[in-house]
Amino acid sequence: MDLTNGVWRLLEELSKKTGISEIIINNTDHVFIEREGELILLNVKLNAEDIVGFCKEIARFNKTQFNPQNPIVDGNLPDGSRINIISSLYTQSSPAITIRKYLKSIKKFDSSPGIFGLSPKWIEFLKLLVHTKMNIIVSGGTGNGKTTFLNLLLQEVNPNERVITIEDTKELNFSLPNTVRLVASQTSKKVEEPLKMRDLLKNTLRMRPDRIIIGEVRGEEAFDLLQAMNTGHDGSMCTIHSNTPGECLSRLESLFLYSGFDVPLKAVRSQMCTAVDFIIQLDRDREGNRIVSRVAEVSNMEGEIILLQDLGNKVDGKFVFNGLVPKRMPSFIEHGLSNDFFL
Repeated sequence: MDLTNGVWRLLEELSKKTGISEIIINNTDHVFIEREGELILLNVKLNAEDIVGFCKEIARFNKTQFNPQNPIVDGNLPDGSRINIISSLYTQSSPAITIRKYLKSIKKFDSSPGIFGLSPKWIEFLKLLVHTKMNIIVSGGTGNGKTTFLNLLLQEVNPNERVITIEDTKELNFSLPNTVRLVASQTSKKVEEPLKMRDLLKNTLRMRPDRIIIGEVRGEEAFDLLQAMNTGHDGSMCTIHSNTPGECLSRLESLFLYSGFDVPLKAVRSQMCTAVDFIIQLDRDREGNRIVSRVAEVSNMEGEIILLQDLGNKVDGKFVFNGLVPKRMPSFIEHGLSNDFFL
């Protein structure tokens, strides 16, 4: 880290402030931060040479290059924050830098009361989903906290379990003793044909995982993930970029079909219905706070339609139970949930 570089100095100063979730450098004099859901323009002016030097240093840190042949860098900062850089060849000004910071104060549900707008009773239920090894998809739009929420769920995993994570950029931040962290290789001159997410997922099945965790499903690896969920790898979790639980299933269906297999649509949906247990939908409220807006259970199929039932959603600013008893209630009772929990 070269603190004579203006970008590094700026990041060092911002690291001392709390609540910043995003740092955006559009050009030398347009630098924004996102804080508590609000974008704020900073009164700073950076040097163009410092920005380019910073980009090259970050590329080296992530074992890649930043040049006309490699105009995009997806990687991490030394503190683990995610960074995306795109060259000035495509911005018509200076390189554009986007940094996703992680709120280190959020570690576990128990130490973060009210996180994502959840009451203690809801937190108890979400912990139970992890303990009973339900297959969970965390759904949400950009910046709604999917990775943060997945990290919270991972803190509840039994430390005796073997967990294998697969990401295209290292974002998950949790501590379990028996863990293997797989990261899909970025295109570089060192690897002629880097392994993709799907390649890593196929190999994961040979690594004796108790749980398979995918940072974000966004390609043909959806096919292999559903196969894994349907063949005994319970407790798998992932995130998907979508705005509703129904849209989440539609996107998963589309990604499944990208794998190239000619499978009847009803068969695809049948696999999805038996593989996925719960979808947790994230959103933002009017003040910009990240919240859980719906918890939906994948119940069964009616014809070719997958049926969802909402166990809870946002009503008058509070996230409440809808009074429905989940289909998987017998499994929850076996793990200590009271019969009248949903009354």
